[in-house]
Amino acid sequence: MAVVSTLRCTRCGHEDDPQTHEHACTACGGVHDVIYDYEALFARFTVDDLRADPRRDVRRYLPLMPVDPQGPLTPLTVGWTPLVNARRLAKELGVRQLWLKDDSRNPTGSFKDRASFVGVARAAAGRHTVVAAASTGNAATSLAGLAASMGLVSHIFVPATAPEAKVTQLLIYGAKVFLIDADYDTTYDICQQAVARFGWYDRSAAVNPYLVEGKKTCGLEIAEQLQDDLPDWVVMSVGDGCSLAGTYKGLAEMKRMGLVDRVPRMLAVQAEGAAPLTAAFKAGTEDVARIEARTCADSINVGMPRNPLKALRAVRDSGGAFVNVSDEAILDFIPRTARGSGVFGEPAAVTAVAGIEAARQQGVIGPGESVLAVISGSGLKDVKNAMRAVTRPAALAPSLDAVAAALA
Repeated sequence: MAVVSTLRCTRCGHEDDPQTHEHACTACGGVHDVIYDYEALFARFTVDDLRADPRRDVRRYLPLMPVDPQGPLTPLTVGWTPLVNARRLAKELGVRQLWLKDDSRNPTGSFKDRASFVGVARAAAGRHTVVAAASTGNAATSLAGLAASMGLVSHIFVPATAPEAKVTQLLIYGAKVFLIDADYDTTYDICQQAVARFGWYDRSAAVNPYLVEGKKTCGLEIAEQLQDDLPDWVVMSVGDGCSLAGTYKGLAEMKRMGLVDRVPRMLAVQAEGAAPLTAAFKAGTEDVARIEARTCADSINVGMPRNPLKALRAVRDSGGAFVNVSDEAILDFIPRTARGSGVFGEPAAVTAVAGIEAARQQGVIGPGESVLAVISGSGLKDVKNAMRAVTRPAALAPSLDAVAAALA
């Protein structure tokens, strides 16, 4: 297990002892970053060790994660998701090469299983029996599924507007669901109050810094899978920003380890109706103003990001950029992505692909550059919005003539 040397506040720089503290900064209440002694870490865990590991899931990265490899772990296989070489879609978007990292292949159908892998492991190791989260959908279903695999009880807070398929997943996994008649930001606040009152383990990546350590496995995998042809850009949709920040951290750790010699530029994509981080980035500030978020992409429908500094710094440090896309573009890219690659992503997932087109139009990404977009969740999680993007077929009479007429 990677030994954490300190927890450093992203806001004020104050350091807390990881042996006695886990969540918010004791000085200012800010979000911590998990800091390791990398010199010692990479002295005992090398590139050769990594290459010799036969496992093809996040367990191969346990030496880089704050999880006891001998402790309780989910039996589900998380990570090492496939890369799809989307040649036709690359040509359509005007880039040299486009990879889609299909995280819809994770056990509950989303990227968030990476964070929950760490969350349930640490909860079980700490003898917690109840885990909790607030989510617009995927983090909740991820926690519910992985908690069920460990025999833990999950208490989930979601806005009443969450897609029915995601709420159904929660109920199937046996979660106690609190459907809050409010937006995500209010739902999150209520969850935090409940965690404090009832003593549940908090899975929220916005306050629990260890969850981001699970998300970094996406970056670790990208570096390994494409070490001989690392993309110029890694593109992700952004709500709170934790997933992009974690992916960037994983890429940076692989550079520090010596597996790759550079880190790709990060392109953060927000929906036009939920873009407070884009506004802060373009204003050159780290002060993020709360907005009333409105977008069809529920997974990134966040008006007040709870962990914004890591994402803003990851994009700036990588020489990257932010772009916004409309809901019309998001819906358009559900079938465009599927037809150009065979990958069916939910609205927030294809937001990343729509962002490539926007970045090309704005001259952010050049025609000779290679790009990797993370497909963060399955399209089956939000069939209602997917149906908005296509034309429903008319019912036909049960005859071959009717089929022939329809063909004509």
